[in-house]
Amino acid sequence: MATKITSVEDYVKTLSADRKEVVENLCDLFKRNLPSGFEEQLSYGMIGFVVPKSIYPAGYHVNPDLPLPFINIASQKNYIAIYHNGLYADQELLEWFKRQYIRQVTRKLDMGKSCIRFKKMDQIPYQLLKELAQQMTADEWIKLYEKNIKK
Repeated sequence: MATKITSVEDYVKTLSADRKEVVENLCDLFKRNLPSGFEEQLSYGMIGFVVPKSIYPAGYHVNPDLPLPFINIASQKNYIAIYHNGLYADQELLEWFKRQYIRQVTRKLDMGKSCIRFKKMDQIPYQLLKELAQQMTADEWIKLYEKNIKK
C-alpha cells in the first residue's frame, strides 16, 4: 500500500540513506542561503522553496491556489534534480550559472530548461548552489515571473 506524502518530512523519510543525506544537505543549503521571502514546503510532490501566498497572493498562474514555485528538489530514479525557475526565466542568471559550473566542476553539466541533474551524489557542487541561492530575492523573482512567464 502506497503512503501519501503530505510534508517535506514524509518525502525525506521515503529516501534511501545515501539520497536522504544529499537531499537534507540541499534543503539545509537553500534554507540557509535563500534570501528572506521564500518558504520550504511540499510542492508538486517535491521539496519546494516557494513565494508564499502571504507575500504573493496571486499564486502560480498554472494553479492560482498554489504558491509561486521557485526551487524544487527531487529524488528521481537515476539522479537528484534541482529545478530552479529563475534559471529558466533569466538568461543572464543561466549564463552566469553555466560559466561558474565550468569553472568549478569537472563533470559536464547535465541540465534541461530549469532542471539540473546530479547522477553522482558525491559530485554535487554545494558551493556553487550556495552562490546560486543567493542570486535572486523573492521580490526579484516575482518581478521576473510576471515579466517573463505569467501571461
